[in-house]
Amino acid sequence: MRVYLPCTLPALARVATVGELGPAPLTGYAVTPALIEWYVSGDTEELEYVALTEAARASLRMLAADRTDGVEAPARRVVIAADVPDGDVSAGVDLEERARVRLAVAVPLDRIAAVHVDDESATGDVEAALAALPAADLGDDDAKFVLDGAEANELLWYATQEIPDLVG
Repeated sequence: MRVYLPCTLPALARVATVGELGPAPLTGYAVTPALIEWYVSGDTEELEYVALTEAARASLRMLAADRTDGVEAPARRVVIAADVPDGDVSAGVDLEERARVRLAVAVPLDRIAAVHVDDESATGDVEAALAALPAADLGDDDAKFVLDGAEANELLWYATQEIPDLVG
């Protein structure tokens, strides 16, 4: 099963160093039965894009948490796409996040299919989204609009061989 795992550049550097994303359990996003039922008209590619987008939103929150903890993290969202055995994944029934899944084990580097990362040109939009996140969580429509501005930036695709260049 293809799973999209939110990440940050510092966390991706750890993956490159230790050879896995972990420790488990991990929260990810995938094409779940609940997502398929909700998005009836979508094909597999569209559903995977929804899961990727949900993971990018979670990456923004991870980035905010890193910064709160004093971690110097560039304002770029990161999503790891991994192919994992179905038995390692369990889907919830959260109606707000239909694509959310839990992984019971760490994800080894050889299961990572690709990495999706914001282009450096998205940094301003991501910084603005980070600043707007608390107000958006309280329901502020203007702040939600700022979050949408970050989501308007498409994540770029990188092969696993390019991870050292991304984190170097």
